[in-house]
Amino acid sequence: MSKRMTVVFDDEELYTALKVEAARSGRHAKDILAQALHEWLEAHEDEQLRRVLAESRDEWQREGGVEAAKFFRKLSRDAKR
Repeated sequence: MSKRMTVVFDDEELYTALKVEAARSGRHAKDILAQALHEWLEAHEDEQLRRVLAESRDEWQREGGVEAAKFFRKLSRDAKR
């Protein structure tokens, strides 16, 4: 389903650069904008995920976390006793 949106460019150089790239590449400006927005959203999501992972890792270290392989080796040794 298509949705319409009006984009107002306050930066005339940016608008011109978009139009030049659209003409140069034979693409529609809307397709270039859509691709740029997809890439920006993915990068933003990746950055949020990196922050959450870093916070989780920090909490794990503060709480005395143990690497999984080390934990399972110890668990296996303890089970054999």
